[in-house]
Amino acid sequence: MTKKFLIAGAGIAGLTLAKALQDLGFEYEIFEASAEARGIGAGFGLASNAMKAFEILGLADEVAPLGHMLEDFEIQDWQEKTILKADTNRLRKNYNNENFAIHRADLHRYLISKIDSTRIHTSKRIKFFEQSFQKVILHFEDGTTTEGDFLIAADGINSIIRQQLLKNSTPRYAGYVCWRAIVEDKSYFSKKSIETWGPNGRFGLTPLINNQIYWYACVNTPLKSEVYNYTLQDIKNQFKDYSGQIRNTLQKTKQEDIITTPIMDIKPISNYTFNRVLLMGDAAHATTPNMGQGACMAVEDVCVLYDELIKNETDILRAFEGYNHRRLKRTHYIIDTSRLAGKVAQWDNKFLMNVRNFVFRKLPQSITQSPLEDLLEEDFMKI
Repeated sequence: MTKKFLIAGAGIAGLTLAKALQDLGFEYEIFEASAEARGIGAGFGLASNAMKAFEILGLADEVAPLGHMLEDFEIQDWQEKTILKADTNRLRKNYNNENFAIHRADLHRYLISKIDSTRIHTSKRIKFFEQSFQKVILHFEDGTTTEGDFLIAADGINSIIRQQLLKNSTPRYAGYVCWRAIVEDKSYFSKKSIETWGPNGRFGLTPLINNQIYWYACVNTPLKSEVYNYTLQDIKNQFKDYSGQIRNTLQKTKQEDIITTPIMDIKPISNYTFNRVLLMGDAAHATTPNMGQGACMAVEDVCVLYDELIKNETDILRAFEGYNHRRLKRTHYIIDTSRLAGKVAQWDNKFLMNVRNFVFRKLPQSITQSPLEDLLEEDFMKI
């Protein structure tokens, strides 16, 4: 009898997993807490490692046209002087794939088109789960229940399932707020993602397809401070001394398109599998966005589990253990390194900023690129 997987969450991890399970001939049902299964957010990066995962899953050729190819990532100061450049070319060569920026909604729609959408059940907010030696039962807030053979928690950083398993594993604040939006700008032609570090915060510009720019801005502030109520005009004032392209992008932004979120992650946990329950994506290893690897790690997760299920199709629990063994070290590294990178990037003391920028400019590339070593050198499929 075909095994049935219950998937909590219709985000990138959950939908990509559904396609993988479908290809392997497993049954699945997806349960989404929101009233609609859609991509919430703006843009994000699909680096070469994520595109390699999509290639293994047979999706890369169709995902690539949805994204804008990026040839370079550069960090500048607020006077537009280069601080450092990331070695994206090395990452690209290692995985034999390009780096892309993509609109979250576009990828979400595409993934839904690749699966049986009737298996997505919306407005199904999980209350708790039970598991025995034979099955898993999900209990929803609407009073209904459902059961399956296995449960995949892909329900994000605030995962109800993870917090039932690990009561102390709750989101932790990184110390800064982030605004995001996408604007149309037909005059902007670039294959470079630029991040500006300055005394009034950090500002990123990334080109997307269809003459769009994804921008984000991060400012240090206590959680739930008045900064979370900033209007578009307040944000313009915050970055009025930054580059003309930043000011121009903000001028084209509409207030209603801005998404405001606190930057959060979860402290690395020691296990992603709990008998018939497995954690995936942000539910397992939510990270700050400073390395651009949040969605990438989720797609890698699916690819590794897919590989384990092929090897152990009659022993799913063994496949879960293999996934757990292969994913812990890599994802812990991303969480820790990304959090540290954010702290350094968010320095707003001018003296410390000048020292940081001077040091980064003088250090050899082998040292400045060291935070990317695990991404550059390790093939996630061989771990």
